[in-house]
Amino acid sequence: MTRPVALITGPTSGIGTGFATRFAVDGHDLVLVARDADKLAALAANLRLTHGVEVEVLAADLSVAADREKVSERLAAGVDVLVNNAGFGTSGEFWTAEHALLQRQLDVNVTAVMDLTRAALPVMIARGSGRIVNVASVAGLVSGRGSTYSASKAWVVSFTEGLDGGLTGTGVRMMALCPGFVRTEFHSRAGIEMSTMPSFMWLTVDKLVAAAMRDLAKGKVISVPGAQYKVLTTASRLIPRGIVRQVAGRFGQARGRT
Repeated sequence: MTRPVALITGPTSGIGTGFATRFAVDGHDLVLVARDADKLAALAANLRLTHGVEVEVLAADLSVAADREKVSERLAAGVDVLVNNAGFGTSGEFWTAEHALLQRQLDVNVTAVMDLTRAALPVMIARGSGRIVNVASVAGLVSGRGSTYSASKAWVVSFTEGLDGGLTGTGVRMMALCPGFVRTEFHSRAGIEMSTMPSFMWLTVDKLVAAAMRDLAKGKVISVPGAQYKVLTTASRLIPRGIVRQVAGRFGQARGRT
């Protein structure tokens, strides 16, 4: 018997590292996809040594069509789990941001999710089993926090919900993971100032991944880890959207992020 295989994008830091570690602990062999070949190699060596799993690495920039195709070819060969985790936000305002940067963000946050999911599904459906986790964001559920990033994550949520309905009876499960603020390098890389955010709004990677895995096992289509974010997203569905935008814009710092 061979071990199940999980392919994870963006595994070299933050949530991606958390998922890679958790699936290794659970006995999955791994395929890790990221731009930085050196970081990939270091992570792979650590996971092999610590958990005794096989780790394949694919250096790929998911904003580049040829690299997305390379990863798609690997998925077409078959995996048991796909975690579409790679994604990024940017600081600044939409109307001053470079168009190339906005397009790259769209390609990583949206196009790669679509392409890789499309590549993984045929084998999963033919086998009658498979799991796909698309990492979205609370920003995709609550309007008013920026523009392009929130919109890209709203697409991921809608895509996942719609596709899960279409997969009924196939044995393949979809889940959109919607984190709030998580203590990772995400905001510093994006150049977004977060020092004024209250401490109770922050989640840790370990708790986030543990909650996500529980929700995946339960068959949830939308996973919102953290009681504070469950309250926030539930409230946002019950009050007028205009008020939600105002509150999210102030509290979530809508200015200064695309």
